Amino acid sequence: MLKKCRQYLNWVQNSVLEGEISDANLKKLKMELERIIRKDEDSVIFYSLRTTKYSSREIMGLKKGGDENII
Repeated sequence: MLKKCRQYLNWVQNSVLEGEISDANLKKLKMELERIIRKDEDSVIFYSLRTTKYSSREIMGLKKGGDENII
């Protein structure tokens, strides 16, 4: 799961990834994950922010990943 998600998003920490992704690529990613997910063990949560106006990001410690918006 993590390996597949890393093809589309930036790794932040442990199993957390973030980044900008088009609607088409998000749909493609979800279809690919559906084929490999072990529903009795794996969990994937998608957070979508429609606007960055009301979001902020603060990092303490080592900065990891890219500067993209959270999805």
